Amino acid sequence: MKKKRWPMQRLAHEGRARRQANMTPLDVTRSMMDGMGAEADVCMKCGSRSLGLCAPLDAAALDDVAADSERVALEARAPIFHQGDDARYVYTLTEGTARLMRVLPDGRQAAIGFRFAGDILGFTPGEEHAFGAEMLTGGRVCRMERRRLEQLFRRYPLLERRFLDLCARELAQSQEHIMALGRFTAEERVAAFLLSLVDAQRRRGHRGPVFDLPATRADIGEFLGLTLETVSRAISSFRRRNLIRLHGQSGIEILNEAALTALGTGEGEDAA
Repeated sequence: MKKKRWPMQRLAHEGRARRQANMTPLDVTRSMMDGMGAEADVCMKCGSRSLGLCAPLDAAALDDVAADSERVALEARAPIFHQGDDARYVYTLTEGTARLMRVLPDGRQAAIGFRFAGDILGFTPGEEHAFGAEMLTGGRVCRMERRRLEQLFRRYPLLERRFLDLCARELAQSQEHIMALGRFTAEERVAAFLLSLVDAQRRRGHRGPVFDLPATRADIGEFLGLTLETVSRAISSFRRRNLIRLHGQSGIEILNEAALTALGTGEGEDAA
């Protein structure tokens, strides 16, 4: 049975086929390596190319991955998927910042993670998503059917190895977060969170000195197990001590990174 393509994918695929029909084999290879194909060009520029799942792939493999993907633009606070949705698709965040959320039985909502360009969302062994995800900023995701991704793992072992590496990194980050929740003071938690945002942006090529702060204080409080008022007091304290400077509602500058790092690792002046 011939596999159905989304309209956007089918048009891109047909356009690529027409271009390649008029090329010599050398021209086709050069086009793929230069990222001239519609899908390859998108893949070469997306956040996943440098830090995410697609980082180890060559141009030919990228073209194969892109042909079976759908790229979707989303506005700030738009859902990517909901808790309880059928886990048919896997998503790569290619642009913007997102948060993962869990709704508790009593209706309370908890932020359980933040994701950045290049990160994977929604891959689960279960039939349904155990949590939801929404954009904090405007951005884009690349969506692929889970069964197709599993086929690509078998075809490209480097892709599967990269996926396992990313899962191991996420597990390590989760362990650090659990430790912080159990042992850190409120200020130490907030300091560690702010540093993690800065580190994520630096690894994606942003040099500052002003970094994006896409999460609200309520978002931060949900993630850190703190009230909005406690988060506000911690940030105000950092400002008074000249550790940070805020730029509007969504920008932050680190003024004393050494002191903030010491605080965020439990070694600062407020450490027990």
